[in-house]
Amino acid sequence: MPGIEVIEEIPLTLVEIREKLAQVEKRDKELNFRAIKTKEYLSTFTKSQELKKVDGLKQKIKELNIPRLKERHIVKIVDIMPQDMDGLKILFVGENITIKNEDLEKILQVII
Repeated sequence: MPGIEVIEEIPLTLVEIREKLAQVEKRDKELNFRAIKTKEYLSTFTKSQELKKVDGLKQKIKELNIPRLKERHIVKIVDIMPQDMDGLKILFVGENITIKNEDLEKILQVII
């Protein structure tokens, strides 16, 4: 589609997307096909978390000041909520990032 320019990319958690979709549904009264499929996906894969809890969790992980850990990594951690070290390490398999085990332990302490 010519003429479209991406100004900024902001990673959102599944809970944040669910909230945005609810706002769109309230505004438009009806969702299109893709939005309905997205809503079904979100209801299947999001844990029953509140937006305040997710925002607090993201903030706590940011406050750990782990080098090279970006917003998109934090969002992935919050979405998946791994319960052990192996689950957390799997999130970074395809990434070009190395995080020390002590930093991974800090992340696990925050999310468990």
